Amino acid sequence: MQWDSIFLSMTKPVVHTRVKKVGNSGMLDSDDVLATEEPLEIRIISGPTHNRRQQQVSVTMRTPGNDEDLAAGFLFSEGIIHSYDAIAHTKMVTTKEGSIITVTLRENVTPQLGNSQRNFTATAACGMCGKTDIANIHTGASVSKAVIATSADTIFRLPETLRVQQSLFESTGGIHAAALFDNEGELIILQEDIGRHNAVDKVIGKAMREAMFPLDQHLLLLSGRAGFELIQKAAMAGIPVVAAVGAPSSMAVRMAEEWNITLIGFLREQRFNIYSGAHRVEI
Repeated sequence: MQWDSIFLSMTKPVVHTRVKKVGNSGMLDSDDVLATEEPLEIRIISGPTHNRRQQQVSVTMRTPGNDEDLAAGFLFSEGIIHSYDAIAHTKMVTTKEGSIITVTLRENVTPQLGNSQRNFTATAACGMCGKTDIANIHTGASVSKAVIATSADTIFRLPETLRVQQSLFESTGGIHAAALFDNEGELIILQEDIGRHNAVDKVIGKAMREAMFPLDQHLLLLSGRAGFELIQKAAMAGIPVVAAVGAPSSMAVRMAEEWNITLIGFLREQRFNIYSGAHRVEI
């Protein structure tokens, strides 16, 4: 697989700015560091050699970095492609307006864009991105049959392991993280992004690129809350355990039960709640 990156203007995950800080001593000039939020347009090229077709499939607001993994993870978690082998090569162009990443699929790959209209314009807090038909919520993901057991002590350690590795959050205070662990609590992949769904796509994309699938002996840790879309992405990737530092939503719990995913929330300070799949947690 080939990577062809053309950077017309370099984008970085953080930017520096001047601010007015107000406190008991009054107003002072100071420096601050912000998480970069810029648009990334994802396009695909598919079809036979004599009839190649280019299509736009998504525009997402993301933090620059690991964009190839983001694109691959997004296409996979949305069911547009089914493996990393579907990708022939990727080309990215970055301008002052934003970035465009074009994923060229192999000639024998037909992208599964679906019959219903799709709208993949996504904000950093996107939920149910691309779903214009409520029936689509239940399609694509598969029930996890993974046999995996993880101790509560291992789960307790995950947030601290995540925290010390979150370099962008440390400098900005405004970045989400998603991390893939093995069932012994060893950190395998950590990705940060201003959008929590982007962070998960980056994890999935990197796992695809490094030929780590299947992920049925792994855990996904989220630095914030767990919404439906993140559970769906985990299900598409076959990840059986999802733990979140924050709260899950009602739809996240409902779908975790349907897809046989162990869903943990409020993971902090030696405690957590199990909302589904308690059989995978050893006390």
